[in-house]
Amino acid sequence: MPSVTVADVIAVLDRAYPPVLAQSWDSVGLVCGDPAESAESILLTVDVTDEVVDAAVADGHTMIVAHHPLLLRGVDRVGTDTAKGRIVHRLIRHGIALFTAHTNADSAQRGVSDALADALGLVDCDVLEPTPTGVMDKWSVFVPAEDADTVAEAMFAAGAGEIGEYRHCDWRVDGRGQFLPVGAAQPAIGAVGELAAVAETKIEMVARAGVRERVLEALRRAHPYEEPAFDVLTQASLPGATGLGRIGRLAEPMSLAQFTAHVAATLPATPWGVRAAGDPQSRIEKVAVCGGAGDSLLDLVARTDADAYVTGDLRHHPVDEHRRAGGPALVDAGHWATEFPWCADASATLTAALPAGVAVAVHQRPTDPFVVHADSPPA
Repeated sequence: MPSVTVADVIAVLDRAYPPVLAQSWDSVGLVCGDPAESAESILLTVDVTDEVVDAAVADGHTMIVAHHPLLLRGVDRVGTDTAKGRIVHRLIRHGIALFTAHTNADSAQRGVSDALADALGLVDCDVLEPTPTGVMDKWSVFVPAEDADTVAEAMFAAGAGEIGEYRHCDWRVDGRGQFLPVGAAQPAIGAVGELAAVAETKIEMVARAGVRERVLEALRRAHPYEEPAFDVLTQASLPGATGLGRIGRLAEPMSLAQFTAHVAATLPATPWGVRAAGDPQSRIEKVAVCGGAGDSLLDLVARTDADAYVTGDLRHHPVDEHRRAGGPALVDAGHWATEFPWCADASATLTAALPAGVAVAVHQRPTDPFVVHADSPPA
């Protein structure tokens, strides 16, 4: 058995970039490869290109971790006569697994936008568009004190009591419960027509709404009472600690012209370079960022107190309308360049979690499809 398998690497990546954070249209996870095979040498990249596969083969890597999915929309065949099929077959022939962390890495804590914010020197960062926490139930169950552990364990096994990376979470208080069985009741304690007083424990725990039926079934099965006493409250969905984009501030304010030069000097060089929309002399201190294509967040950014927004793939008309409406300055540093810093962060995450003998490298050569640039003649 290899000391580190593809499955071991996936476990680390899924903890860092939970698949549940991926957008519904996205394709993340293991693209090809055997989870039981060795993953002693790993290559990080933004895109999976022929050149990246060449490098992986030449350097003996057994796993590639990419940001952008190789297979996403409309793929119904992977024959070697197709561009993507050729890559898939090459990976399989050389025993190289391929794993993708895309929009889940965009939204995760310490994800793509965190890496971009760090690269630009932003501090005191918050999530720009937080992911809602989702609907949670709060369960309150009243049970005889001697049966509290049994009922709680049954509910835990059904999926209750999970808070982030913590399990078996509950809160308990002891008290006195009473009830009067009537009619056809068959009480576990006391008798019909007699008021019973019992030392009870109130157990409180949360659970995702999606496991509500399982938790209820487990509660009823484990509870000693014919009619268990409990209540369920649906909690409000609140902003979470994950989500798209980040907003922070520069340690030292600068003009937009200076900040644009700072972005160009900080991020990897590309033929496109860095372009900005706004008054070159405007003061930049509060900065919003989103790695990759971030024009979907323009309206949100306009409602913040950001002085500038750094992202990629900005288009003429959305930028023009944003600036006409008084939105903050925009800095377009390109899609690949704003996502590339994540590769180093993901590499550090893997290195810290895996045994010392596992090699983790970043593909340094740009996979940006734009490779040629020509300056316009002076106006």
